[in-house]
Amino acid sequence: MKLNQYIDHTLLKPDATKYDIFKLCEEAKTYQFFSVCVNSCYVEIAKKKLHKSGVVVCSVIGFPLGAMNTKAKVAETKQALKDGAKEIDMVINIGLLKSGDYKAVQKDIKKVKKAMGLKKLKVILETCLLTDDEITKASELAVKAGADFIKTSTGFSTGGATEKAIKLMKEVAGKKVKIKASGGIRDTKTAKKYIALGVDRIGTSSGIAITNGSPSKSVGY
Repeated sequence: MKLNQYIDHTLLKPDATKYDIFKLCEEAKTYQFFSVCVNSCYVEIAKKKLHKSGVVVCSVIGFPLGAMNTKAKVAETKQALKDGAKEIDMVINIGLLKSGDYKAVQKDIKKVKKAMGLKKLKVILETCLLTDDEITKASELAVKAGADFIKTSTGFSTGGATEKAIKLMKEVAGKKVKIKASGGIRDTKTAKKYIALGVDRIGTSSGIAITNGSPSKSVGY
């Protein structure tokens, strides 16, 4: 698969304007990235801009903290799907995971997946905040709850994707569930390194630089 088809072209900054989203979509069409990933308020705009382009619309849910009530996550998911999202990237409830309330964490994910039917759910673990054992446990809970992907990071916390985290996630995911690496991936070399480790999707705001092999100007996601 060509490198551009690994890319979820991403813009999640709180100050992103609708005009920034227009630009994001035009870039995604030009480079034929797999998807654009946006906050849920911009799903409908992205859907219209990407009509018949082949580029998928992805929305983040419960972002970036994951600490929302499950009913709120489900409601946001349903609205994003109604507005045109084909994929959902949701953040787990990190605090409940660290509390050892694994049933609640799994239920949170399962409820969102139930609202989605056959559409793809990516579950963000926020690995920079977790111990190795917690990364493994979170991965197991996501897989059991029906996740299609497990994802490293929001890009809004203390760190992003790492080789160690991806290897731990891959041990749980096997061949059944896919891996998305995100957070701090800004160049071709890094993207290819993670793909070689078994990553199926790259979440980044530096998709153009990665595809072209040029330096990235991005300092965020």
